[in-house]
Amino acid sequence: MGAQAGAAALAAIAAVPFIMVLGNSMLIPVLPQLQAALNLSEIKVSMVITAFSIPGLLIPLAGFLSDRIGRKKVIIPGLILYGLGGIIAGLAAMFLHERAYTWIISGRIIQGIGAAGTTPIAMAFTGDLFSGPKRSKALGVVEAANGFGKVLSPVLGAAIGLIVWYATFLFFPAIIIPIVLGIWFLTREPEENRATQSIAQYGKSIKKVFKNKSVLLATIFLSGMVALLILFGILFFLSDYLEETVGLTGLVKGAALAVPVLFMSVTSFVTGLLIKKKVRLMKWLVVTGLGLVAVSLAALNIYENIYLFFAGISMAGLGTGLLLPCLNTIITSTTDTQERGLVTSVYGSVRFLGVAAGPPLFGYLMDISNAYMYWGGTILAGVTALAALFFIRVKDLTAAGDSGAGQQPQQANGQAVQAVRTEFVFAPARKPLPGGKKDKGKEDMPGE
Repeated sequence: MGAQAGAAALAAIAAVPFIMVLGNSMLIPVLPQLQAALNLSEIKVSMVITAFSIPGLLIPLAGFLSDRIGRKKVIIPGLILYGLGGIIAGLAAMFLHERAYTWIISGRIIQGIGAAGTTPIAMAFTGDLFSGPKRSKALGVVEAANGFGKVLSPVLGAAIGLIVWYATFLFFPAIIIPIVLGIWFLTREPEENRATQSIAQYGKSIKKVFKNKSVLLATIFLSGMVALLILFGILFFLSDYLEETVGLTGLVKGAALAVPVLFMSVTSFVTGLLIKKKVRLMKWLVVTGLGLVAVSLAALNIYENIYLFFAGISMAGLGTGLLLPCLNTIITSTTDTQERGLVTSVYGSVRFLGVAAGPPLFGYLMDISNAYMYWGGTILAGVTALAALFFIRVKDLTAAGDSGAGQQPQQANGQAVQAVRTEFVFAPARKPLPGGKKDKGKEDMPGE
């Protein structure tokens, strides 16, 4: 692939995680207007976020299909569904007014089904098209697009919401069109990467992995789910808090909503640069990150000062940014090459569940008392931090091998990158030193 063609293909692929990140975060600034227009309870308005996230359970199926029939044949229909769901929700709000809620939820579910077949496969597609040092650079670009979308989405949502709140739904189909055209015309999929694994074999592989590493994987899954549950729960609360208590609206409100996400994105980027090959550091960053989230929520319940409030939510964003890159690296580096895609796809589904559960859970607790919300989040993050402290063991991480080292590069790549989330980073397996000697540094991550 030539340099210009490669850059064009990468730009088209990177646009996929960027637009998918907007799917939830961009709506958060307009949720109070939506709630008022449709006369909804906190729980009902939170379902606008949850309905998009629940179809994340389809991520493993999307990964399996992309290996069988091709990445583009999954990504492009997924993008079209994503845009179609926005049209349904937007038109329903425009013409049905207070009777639009059911149609909006239906549109959001359709959008979520489309998202399950796009963002997870974009990383796999990047791995297919690029190799060697170019692959690492390309994955970094896709990662950056994901982070940029997280930071931009609250500001963009607030800006579009100044027109009318349901214009945010209609923004999705408008921006999807050039991305679909880019994927169709600018990318060329290698045909030889198709897998022939049956559904029965797929299920057996997943059972095998969870049988051998059940405690470690369960702890990683729990940590990732809790981190995103609390992050999106706090953002849901923050949107209402800024408008009702502080009186912020429009672009100022969008910029304020971007604060914790900006802290998370910047911290994630820096953490990703620092954690390579440092297993012990990764474990303690996970524990520390969850601890910071717990402390920040406890502090928010004690102090009502607006400046301390933003300091608290920034600390929560920083803690989330510390732990997510570590979880991603552990989950991809402690599984064999031929099983890595299966595990990461399940991990992606669990993270989607966290995003789905956060807003309704926090909305329910908000209806009772803000103190219940703060202390509930504190206890949840604290218990998860203790689980990470006791069940993420350094000896388990350093003992895990990568049996994919002996595979042919094409085969290993095709199996390793199926159905992964945009946060994941893949690295080639390390070859043993001559004479069977082990590499220096007991904390080196296998497969790095």
